[in-house]
Amino acid sequence: MFRATAETDRLDNETTLVAGAGRPSIRVHLRGLRVTEGHLKGCTRMAIPGSETESKIVTLRAEGLTKIYRTGEVEVKALNDVDLDLYAGEMVVLLGQSGSGKSTLLNILGGLDTPTHGQVFFQDQDITATDDTKLTGYRRDYVGFVFQFYNLIASLTARENVALVTEIAEDPLDPVEALKIVGLGERVDHFPAQLSGGEQQRVAIARAIAKQPAILLCDEPTGALDSKTGIVVLEAIERVNKELGTTTAIITHNSVTAGKADRVIYLGDGRITRIEENAERRPARELKW
Repeated sequence: MFRATAETDRLDNETTLVAGAGRPSIRVHLRGLRVTEGHLKGCTRMAIPGSETESKIVTLRAEGLTKIYRTGEVEVKALNDVDLDLYAGEMVVLLGQSGSGKSTLLNILGGLDTPTHGQVFFQDQDITATDDTKLTGYRRDYVGFVFQFYNLIASLTARENVALVTEIAEDPLDPVEALKIVGLGERVDHFPAQLSGGEQQRVAIARAIAKQPAILLCDEPTGALDSKTGIVVLEAIERVNKELGTTTAIITHNSVTAGKADRVIYLGDGRITRIEENAERRPARELKW
């Protein structure tokens, strides 16, 4: 289940991708991203309105997601009938105030929580209908998580913290390579106490991407950082998205972050209130808050 296989070469702006034996060729815009067949296998072809030749590839699909928390007779509907597609290689920002449902949505998409109603499909497989073993495999092999707090092991170096993931991954990056991607090639043997907050968060990002996940889910990755350090962290996430072609979702209440995304998804009261597409992504270094 959810088996990734061979890797394609880097892509030009318009490239024909063959998603596997017996599957139709698909033309996509992926901005020169490296795309693995694991990103394509079993994915759904989505036509873009007004075009017969261009398509988007759905990596993750949510249908009718509802999450209800109950305390005695009190019910809180954290999500209310949410539908959402995440496309291969894109970066999305999920924007909303505290209590809007964005963290609940991210946790369900990542297999950390289950919906009360609804389904989540990864590469056309319903992960909400799988058992715990297969769900664990989904999280281990295909999803990278970055949280507001770094969750590094204090007694391990940056390299060793990343290696905790690479030792159990099927096709991992070398820990040093992952650290170089986030700009920490010179800090691989430093312990967390010897690193700044921004550097620790970048170690956490390196740890998340070292297994080469299909999806990177970031929950308030700059929430504990000042603006200058936060931009450095966003640059690291930006580089991962561009160089590895990882479908990336960032949840935040900081509206400035929206400028760096392909799409901005606004949430309120457990619903998606609107979705906006940016004509052009702003580099993280241009953001100010």
